[in-house]
Amino acid sequence: MNNSPDSRQRGIATWVYIVLLVATAAASFLILMLYQNIVARKAEATKDVFRVVEVSDQTEDPAIWGKNYPRQYDSYKRTVDTERTTHGGSEAFQHLDKDPVWRRLFAGYAFGVDYREERGHAYMLVDQRETERVKQFKQPGACLQCHASTLNAYINEGIKAGIPAGKEHWEEQIQKGFEVVCKMPYSEATKLVEHPVSCIDCHDAENMNLRVNRPGFLNGIRALANSDYPTPHLPSIERWRKEGRQGRYEPNKDATRQELRSMVCAQCHVEYYFKGEGKLVTYPWDKGLKVEQMEAYYDEVKHTDFKNKESGAAILKAQHPEFEMWSQGIHARSGVACADCHMPYVREGAIKVSNHHVRSPLLNVAQACQTCHRVSEQEIKARALLVQDRNAALLTRGEQAVVGLLDAITLALKSGATDAQLQAARDLHRKAQWRLDFVSAENSMGFHAPQEAARILAEAIDYARQGELAVARDMKPASGAGATSAAQQ
Repeated sequence: MNNSPDSRQRGIATWVYIVLLVATAAASFLILMLYQNIVARKAEATKDVFRVVEVSDQTEDPAIWGKNYPRQYDSYKRTVDTERTTHGGSEAFQHLDKDPVWRRLFAGYAFGVDYREERGHAYMLVDQRETERVKQFKQPGACLQCHASTLNAYINEGIKAGIPAGKEHWEEQIQKGFEVVCKMPYSEATKLVEHPVSCIDCHDAENMNLRVNRPGFLNGIRALANSDYPTPHLPSIERWRKEGRQGRYEPNKDATRQELRSMVCAQCHVEYYFKGEGKLVTYPWDKGLKVEQMEAYYDEVKHTDFKNKESGAAILKAQHPEFEMWSQGIHARSGVACADCHMPYVREGAIKVSNHHVRSPLLNVAQACQTCHRVSEQEIKARALLVQDRNAALLTRGEQAVVGLLDAITLALKSGATDAQLQAARDLHRKAQWRLDFVSAENSMGFHAPQEAARILAEAIDYARQGELAVARDMKPASGAGATSAAQQ
């Protein structure tokens, strides 16, 4: 056997060659496997739609859309889930039992009879049909704009009213149908709809682009655009103004996709009222989105929702002004849309889709918050709850202040106070309760804009205490009258 140094070196070289050859082959195999996986994932990513059925703007049932978009539909179906958070959630508890002061504040109005926490989107139509506010009180078809998939009802009624058929007359049809349905009795109008919010309420069936179609929103956002109210969080409006306000503002053409990811929510999650005899759903945005600007609009058009049975004050009832409150906050100014937090993107394999299980971000911190905020879930929840707890404490103090004013007016009435003597106090009651209710009815418990919510509640408390002082001041007899009375004795 040859054990010479040269022979040993040749043997080592041979083994090195073999090892390198095997390693190269293994690396090549692994690279090919990785390439094959990448190709497969890319191919998978293109299959975000399954063309199983044809859908159009006439397709209302989300289950039919779900055959083509199973991932989105699977998460949409989960809006039936009921889960409570510290200050809200989707459990239909009775606010009037949890916080009985609102029975007095809403005395004389339907909300003083039934005022429940909202459940998920899947329940929005059935819950409205079953509320005592509908069963015990006559309501108009206007209520349906935010509780049902109304697009086809509006289109059909618009065509019946004389608007030509065809997509080129699409907005004319929905605007006219909207007018017809709004003034119908609710008992008749509700027969025209079958589903809660559906795919066609936010998407164009032809291309799945986001689209707004609620007439109340279309009219409201144009009124806002026509005003001089600054909208840094809606850059398309600022751009439309800068370019000379040519034509009318068209959100479906002018707004960016990111803006539309908030606008589709703002079709319903807003403040509104039923205007005139036609009960037309109207957003009070002509002067801006702040609480005092909407109040000024209501004062100008002399709108009142009800008279409080105890005080006799003409009261405004806030609806659910999430869009308006969000518009004052840091997330809106940073370009964060409603959907970024309430419908965050999720990955299923290679597919990225928007989660249609619309809910509180506090129930989904990892996807809703930690995409931007690189801190622990525990810390994020602690910060959010700190904001909400402080807002809730201020809200309680606001309730106490407004009830204090209510007590003062009630006592004055028992003492024989005249309407003239109570006018100033009643006006202040209107101002105070409008602000208190604005924050209470808004569904973020102050989180959408903490400083703005605190400012509004501070004003509510201030106006309520001013009202108590007004009662004491205006109930005092004039000094001259008191002197005359003493002299006569």
